[in-house]
Amino acid sequence: MQWTKVLGLGLGAAALLGLGIILGHFAIPKKANSPAPSDLDLEILETVMGQLDAHRIRENLRELSREPHLASSPRDEDLVQLLLQRWKDPESGLDSAEAFTYEVLLSFPSQEQPNVVDIVGPTGDIIHSCHRTEENVTGEQGGPDVVQPYAAYAPSGTPQGLLVYANRGTEEDFKELQTQGIKLEGTIALTRYGGVGRGAKAVNAAKHGVAGVLVYTDPADINDGLSLPNETFPNSWYLPPSGVERGSYYKYFGDPLTPYLPAIPSSFRLDPANVSGFPPIPTQPIVCSLGCPVNVSIYNRLELRNSSNVLGIIRGAMEPDRYVLYGNHRDSWVHGAVDPSSGTAVLLELSRVLGTLLKKGTWRPRRSIMFASWGAEEFGLIGSTEFTEEFFNKLQERTVAYINVDIAVFANATLRVQGTPPVQSVVFSATKEIRSPGPGDLSIYDNWIRYFNRSSPVYGLVPSLGSLGAGSDYAPFIHFLGISSMDIAYTYDRSKTSARIYPTYHTAFDTFDYVDKFLDPGFSSHQAVARTAGSIILRLSDSCFLPLKVSDYSETLRSFLQAAQQDLGALLEQHSISLGQPRVSKGSGPLQVRMLNDQLMLLERTFLNPRAFPEERYYSHVLWATRTGSVATFPGLSNACSRARDTASGSEAWAEVQRQLSIVVTALEGAAATLRPVEDL
Repeated sequence: MQWTKVLGLGLGAAALLGLGIILGHFAIPKKANSPAPSDLDLEILETVMGQLDAHRIRENLRELSREPHLASSPRDEDLVQLLLQRWKDPESGLDSAEAFTYEVLLSFPSQEQPNVVDIVGPTGDIIHSCHRTEENVTGEQGGPDVVQPYAAYAPSGTPQGLLVYANRGTEEDFKELQTQGIKLEGTIALTRYGGVGRGAKAVNAAKHGVAGVLVYTDPADINDGLSLPNETFPNSWYLPPSGVERGSYYKYFGDPLTPYLPAIPSSFRLDPANVSGFPPIPTQPIVCSLGCPVNVSIYNRLELRNSSNVLGIIRGAMEPDRYVLYGNHRDSWVHGAVDPSSGTAVLLELSRVLGTLLKKGTWRPRRSIMFASWGAEEFGLIGSTEFTEEFFNKLQERTVAYINVDIAVFANATLRVQGTPPVQSVVFSATKEIRSPGPGDLSIYDNWIRYFNRSSPVYGLVPSLGSLGAGSDYAPFIHFLGISSMDIAYTYDRSKTSARIYPTYHTAFDTFDYVDKFLDPGFSSHQAVARTAGSIILRLSDSCFLPLKVSDYSETLRSFLQAAQQDLGALLEQHSISLGQPRVSKGSGPLQVRMLNDQLMLLERTFLNPRAFPEERYYSHVLWATRTGSVATFPGLSNACSRARDTASGSEAWAEVQRQLSIVVTALEGAAATLRPVEDL
């Protein structure tokens, strides 16, 4: 069969899925005399909403952020025991709780030889040394457990060279420097955060012969330009002048030595010398310095460390083999009051309320609920990735949805939710019933729509649901397992600040007092997130029919297809590749509850293709993989067209375009087949 015919018929599956999916809820039979199956108990829902206590969340946060708790540190292990104690409490605990430990490769600065960045004069004399630590403005930045700012997984080395400002360290930034006649070979590049990922700055620099990279936080990017001591923390939420953002510079996620395998004793491990994805040249985050030349001395080292996940489980009464997962990581770079402890403070309060109802015998969910505290997220989503690798089959076959609450509160203006389309309906239903914090009588939904909204051809004006990248522990669940996922937080009014993230992110100034005074006084926004997450959990675990509305995928697929036709159609025609005309087909039939719910749960999995992106580790979701091409369509197609645009017909690049089209066709046809009556192939 000719390519154009295959592609023309196949891509019609986008419309088939987009339109054929809209079958009510797949024509569920409604018999007037049939008894209603057990469903969400609205009295239990109201009880949970009323018992989630802002003061308890505040006290949870105070305890969680009391000391620095870098992954695998003694305090991190103390928090493992705290979680186990809470989840085994006889009055408010869960059915079971267990720690799962993995031996993983982490990266730390040397305590004996601190990393150093020196500015030297014409004669080689040191005229300025960059601060090695942040200013101890509240007494919490100078303790022995406060790790020196560093670039995790950056190699050791002592490069010396002229300092060259390279903006954000993108490939375009380095090309622009070369265009201006600036020699980059052997230089030290000074870059600022943003634009591309941390590790990409070093990769881009190394391609042009740069010997080392320094990264700084520009006050204009997070402080609205304010940086004087009286304008910053502890006097406001802005970052003090000495603040330095720590972070992982590893390209991938998961344990670097055991890709696609859990980091347990029986697994094969790579030789650390052969691991890909680490920065190729020495890199160090600093307080901004100017001058030249520069001596950089980096003494980071790799270490095998034990890191634990903690799992707490409430067994389902009717479908114990169906899981609703709710998780957040536990480790932080320093005190981590916002990231991640705000999310864990909410998690602990929610598990306490549900655990209390469970122990009293007044409630047990239809499906099982799992609470998870992931280890070593800051080093590259390690704990959650190892968990998905170890329990791949069980999780992929049984998980209804994954709810992530990492940073619960960036600020106190409005809700922000990222997620896959099927979760939109349950999020909207939950937020319409919960009062928004602050003055007035708006629901969280009505307040949300004031800040982030979009025009939907189906629903009209609705809150805008963001898409999921790879910024937190939802990444392995959506990209690797194909589980419908969401990430929930309260955030700031973007019209009032240009901050790319909350200002003290990954610094020693992210403390309890920072949250208590500036982000969420009274903790009403934390409580709002707890109520939102709690309502979603109950709706997913207790509703007879899963409240996942797969028809909401139709808008995404229509927009992808439209973008492909408008922005790539002419280019593809030039190379004898046709998107064709959509063909529409649909059918319906009676389905039992379990069958229907399995179809709702498993639809997301049909978009997985583990061979779709061989150059990307773990990314296999053909709709949500990383998109580097400029056209907002299917990422594999967009990326392939971007690479093939300037090559001749018949090249390998255009063959990859055809391969990506076939992948899209297969995924869409598979999704449509999943939603047909189960007796139909």
